[in-house]
Amino acid sequence: MNSGKASTTKTTFSRETAVKIDIEATPATIWKLLTDAGDMARWNSTIVSIEGNIQEGETIKLVSTLDESRTFSLKVKEFQPNSRLAWGDFQGTRVYELTPNGNTTTFSMHEKIGGILFPLFSRMIPPFDESFEQFAADLKKEAELIQHG
Repeated sequence: MNSGKASTTKTTFSRETAVKIDIEATPATIWKLLTDAGDMARWNSTIVSIEGNIQEGETIKLVSTLDESRTFSLKVKEFQPNSRLAWGDFQGTRVYELTPNGNTTTFSMHEKIGGILFPLFSRMIPPFDESFEQFAADLKKEAELIQHG
């Protein structure tokens, strides 16, 4: 089911949030939106700012609406054009995947955060569900606008 509804799985040492949505656009159209840091804050209401080049091995600086006082320094870990993008830090990794399905593309995003110290700081991390759902909806709206004019 690719409804754009997020789900979260929690364990003692980690938390994983995921969302999937079908978008009436090509993987290339969606990929361009996901990898253009200079334009992302315009269409993505979950981001205050993002700086840097979204390319494998590069580091980007991201400020999220979940905590506007904090700038995340994230390394781009995977970069498979029109298919898979992953970035993160020592606490977790966010993965974006694009799967073509005829006239649509399934966009999925999941992020797993955790580690041995996770129980000590987990209560300070806000839930991601609403933010993930908003990100997916914003991406769908912008990609379909570009694809269909």
